[in-house]
Amino acid sequence: MSAILNPLTSPAPSEVPLPRAPLTRVIAQVRFPLITSVELQEFIAPFQEAIRKDYPVLRHERAGGIVLGPHGAAPLPESRVWRFSDASTHWRATLAPEFVALETTSYTSREDMLDRLGSLLKAIETHVNPQLVDRVGVRYIDRIAEANLDRLGAMLRPEIAGLLSAGIGAAAIHSLSENIFALPGESRRLLARWGLIPENATYDANALEAIPQKSWILDLDVFDDESRPFDATDLTTLVQSFAETSYKFFRWAVTDEFLREYGASI
Repeated sequence: MSAILNPLTSPAPSEVPLPRAPLTRVIAQVRFPLITSVELQEFIAPFQEAIRKDYPVLRHERAGGIVLGPHGAAPLPESRVWRFSDASTHWRATLAPEFVALETTSYTSREDMLDRLGSLLKAIETHVNPQLVDRVGVRYIDRIAEANLDRLGAMLRPEIAGLLSAGIGAAAIHSLSENIFALPGESRRLLARWGLIPENATYDANALEAIPQKSWILDLDVFDDESRPFDATDLTTLVQSFAETSYKFFRWAVTDEFLREYGASI
């Protein structure tokens, strides 16, 4: 069992490599006030050249959204979103008029992720030049497919295993817990979701693909809505601290049996 007493405030433990980690997707996103020029091909051309060595594949699409207000959800106008991918499509950078994001389905280490993010944000700083940041966040999504579900009671601490450790747990089809925790710092938060989702289902089609088996997920999103200047170095450092917070919660949530199952040498 993890020695972390409080995953929100304890020091971050050293990373334990997991060669078979069930990490499905990692996303880092920086949101900024609307820059309408991002929709123009001639505007983003220098940015593409700056990152084309790492992300040679460019696609664009029209994407909309919703905003929540006092009268419910209202649609937002569609805008052009630019998707830059590496040749393997395992890494993707997205530039939209209100955000830049980096995501991967082939995460190897925090250091690699931060190096890639730092380079991307430097290119944004130079060629897009946002003045302010509205939100910074990093999200880690682990998923365990049906074959290992009967072992989860031993692979998770009791507070996380919950219903799965009881006799009735085997009959559960859908059991999802959602929690928002206040972190040190006035506006920092951790949105943590975990639990079972049924086959061919998802609660977030943009980040979690539906699969034909029942699965268990641990979805950790650390974010800060405080307005701040856009500084690539400072933002990368901030994301690093968020990634460490996410890892603390992960290590608190799982047992040594979980780590060994996915390849840790402990």
